[in-house]
Amino acid sequence: MKVGLFIPCYIDQFYPQVGIATYQLLEKLGVQADFPRQQTCCGQPMANTGCEQDAKPVYHHFVDTFAGYDYVVAPSGSCVYHVRKHYDVVEQTGAVQHVRQSTFDLFDFITTVLGVTELPGRFPHQVGLHLSCHGQRGLHQANESEMTPVRDGQLSRLLRSVDGLTLTELNRNDECCGFGGTFCITEEAVSARMGQDRVQDHLLNGTEVLTGGDMSCLMHLEGIVRRRQLPMRVMHAAEIFNAALPQPSPSVSTFVPQPIVAES
Repeated sequence: MKVGLFIPCYIDQFYPQVGIATYQLLEKLGVQADFPRQQTCCGQPMANTGCEQDAKPVYHHFVDTFAGYDYVVAPSGSCVYHVRKHYDVVEQTGAVQHVRQSTFDLFDFITTVLGVTELPGRFPHQVGLHLSCHGQRGLHQANESEMTPVRDGQLSRLLRSVDGLTLTELNRNDECCGFGGTFCITEEAVSARMGQDRVQDHLLNGTEVLTGGDMSCLMHLEGIVRRRQLPMRVMHAAEIFNAALPQPSPSVSTFVPQPIVAES
């Protein structure tokens, strides 16, 4: 299994520890990922600001960079969603279709491809999970409250499997944080208020560590936490799992990749 690690530009520039934790976590799970140095952005920022035609060369560069891998893994649901859903504006060559189908969010890859449903380790903290809109509603990684009251999802199950970790019960489980890419720039007042509401829900319900699978959302929430000087840490879930798993899993050799199912 040949895996290419894609680290989004904002993680590379502002949160390199998340990229490192992602690589180390995959290694502990028996996956030796490559990090192609020629990688850049997936093109999402330009597309979100109405410049999708200008983003096409970036799309092609992404495809050229990762076409030779069986899987492309990224610690960002929003970037993965963009590659899967928005690369339909370029010619659908075999390479483009392969990259679109084989690009996975980190936790989707762990649960769907590696077949891992529980992670051993210990993290003795109360953890509040923020569900990103792209991960939840775009990639369907968790239940949506407008569809069912059941609170479940890939990342929440993995977190609950960690010894000592208590998952915060929020009043509003899957509300948007307000980041929304360029939405936080064009509608900064609304974005800030939405973020404040999200942080307040975690604060009222005892969250010690605020986590999620999208560092873009966490970056927005962390800014509010820091500005208010709240007693709360913000960590990407890859950092939590990497910290909880100091040694390689003894069962790494048992992981068998599952076949990719083409999306319609």
